[in-house]
This record gives sequence, structure tokens and C-alpha cells, in this order.
Amino acid sequence: MLVLGVESSCDETGIALYDTEHGLLSHTLHSQVEMHAEYGGVVPELASRDHICRVLPLTELALKNANKSLQDIDAIAYTQGPGLSGALLVGTSFAESLAFSLQIPTINVHHLEGHLLAPLLEDNPPAFPFVALLVSGGHSQLMRVNGIGQYELLGDTLDDAAGEAFDKTAKLLGLGYPGGPALSNLAKTGKAHFKLPRPLLNSGDLNFSFSGLKTSVLTLVNQHQPLDAETKADIAYEFQEAVTEVLTTKCMSALRETGLDSLIVSGGVGANAKLREKLNAATKRKLCKVSYPRLEFCTDNGAMIAFAGAMRLKAMQSNTDKNYSFSVKPRWNLSELQAP
Repeated sequence: MLVLGVESSCDETGIALYDTEHGLLSHTLHSQVEMHAEYGGVVPELASRDHICRVLPLTELALKNANKSLQDIDAIAYTQGPGLSGALLVGTSFAESLAFSLQIPTINVHHLEGHLLAPLLEDNPPAFPFVALLVSGGHSQLMRVNGIGQYELLGDTLDDAAGEAFDKTAKLLGLGYPGGPALSNLAKTGKAHFKLPRPLLNSGDLNFSFSGLKTSVLTLVNQHQPLDAETKADIAYEFQEAVTEVLTTKCMSALRETGLDSLIVSGGVGANAKLREKLNAATKRKLCKVSYPRLEFCTDNGAMIAFAGAMRLKAMQSNTDKNYSFSVKPRWNLSELQAP
């Protein structure tokens, strides 16, 4: 079965072709980062309009790169939510309209399920069950994953997600948008000069809280005005150390509490080199395995949507149909998903 994947939940337009026998055949992506940078964040209306301009050319390019035609597609998977309403509507209406014209089924995919399953696109993918750390600009969650659609929430963020804290801290340091990668790059030149709190590190549960950490950074910034380059780098270094220490500690606690020995990490912050370094070392000490998607699949992309749709299609998921009516779910709890 050849599945076309369509992702348009926020500020990336992603299209991919996944074959259930031969794997990922092609994927194309357009990021709107440059367009939104001058506003310091994503502008929903601009994001939606850009998706409209990109979705058809990217689909044509994905088909061309895979040497396939529209008639070769057996089903279309698309992100139904969560995300920006207007952006989701572009991908959803495109997918359902194209499927109607081809008279093939559609699979509506939960965006976070796509991220959770992204590491399975790699060679030697982890086997179910495993613990998953989903860490991005909007989410910091630990889950037990028993299979497709079988997700148990172990811990969640109580306020800011890790990626959100990265972006807000980068803004305090004058690093612009998007701030996360810029802060991580600056941290490479910093040293252990300051000491920031590790929120909920010893809370006894698996929840996260990063809002207070951001406030602590603000206090440091105000105390060291005007900020010079060295001070900025030292603050960035300590902030990254604090976040990655908390994430690593909670992951190891989740493995211990569930009795599992396999961890997967997904989402934009999963690309952070310091986080990967700490998780690699911690899991090696405990004789556990940790898996990541390739860097290009940490952020939003069509490949993870095509793959998630293909897995549900193989399992004969009940919401795979030819109804062609559509709606979007800007707010959609992952716990609402059902197993195939």
C-alpha cells in the first residue's frame, strides 16, 4: 500500500510517500521560519496562506522524486489536529478533496502520534512497548507506548513546555526567532558560571515545569545588565544544563517505574545535542536502549504522518473510510485515540 502523508499543523508544509513494503520513498518540506522571524513568532493567517501556496507543488515534487503518479496512491493520511485551525484546514481539505477525486480512503492522524512513531522510521526500530519522551515547543510529556493507539500518559508539563522555555529564554537573551537552536548554539561557548534551579527534579512524579526556570533566567538577566557576550553564553549554558538534566532524570525514572528498558525521544527538542548526550550516557549506564528519529524528522514533517497513517491502514483502523467529509481538531487529547 502506498500512502501519501500531508502535514500542515503549524508552520511547516510536509508531504511524503510511504510504501508499506518498501518504506519511505520520498518526502518534501517547506519551513516558514524566515517568514515568521520578523514577527517573533508564528502568525496563523500567514501560515495558512503559505500552506495553500506550497501543498500542491510539494505533492508534485514528492511524486516526481519517488517516480510515482497520483494513480499509484492507495490512501492519503493527513494531520487532523492538534494545531492551528486555518493551517489544519488547508491540509485536511486538500487531502480529502484529492482522495475524493481518486476514490481512495483517507486516514486522519493525530499530530503527536506522528511524532511518537517517527523513530520507527529508522533502521532497527524499537519494539513495543517503550517509554516515549515527547518534547517540543508545545509539549513535554512522558508516555508508555504499548502499540499503535495504545498510549498511557505518565507525566505532563504543568506550565511551559521545554521548547517553549527555550524560545522564551532565547528572547530574553536577545537571540531572535526561532530561539531554541540559537540558544543551544550559544551554549556551546558558555561555561558553568551560574546555577539555575532544576524544577520538579525530586518531585516524586514524572511531571515537568519550566515556567519558573524562565523566571529565574529573567532575574539573572536583570542582575547583569548590560549583558555582554560571555554572560549571555554562560546563562544559555546553564539553562540548557538545567532543562536537559530534568528531562534525563525524569526519563530514567519513567523507565524504572514501568520496568521497561527502551526509550524513544521525539519532537523538536529531541534534536538537542546536549539532551542526546545525556540520555545516551544515562541509558548506557542502566543497560537500556534509547532511539531517536533522524534530525530532519524531529520537527514537523510529512513522513511521520504518512508512516502513522500506513500503520493504521495496515491494522484496518475503523476511521479509515471514503466519507470525504472533514473537520479539524485544533485541540485533541492523545488519550482520545483508539487502538486499531
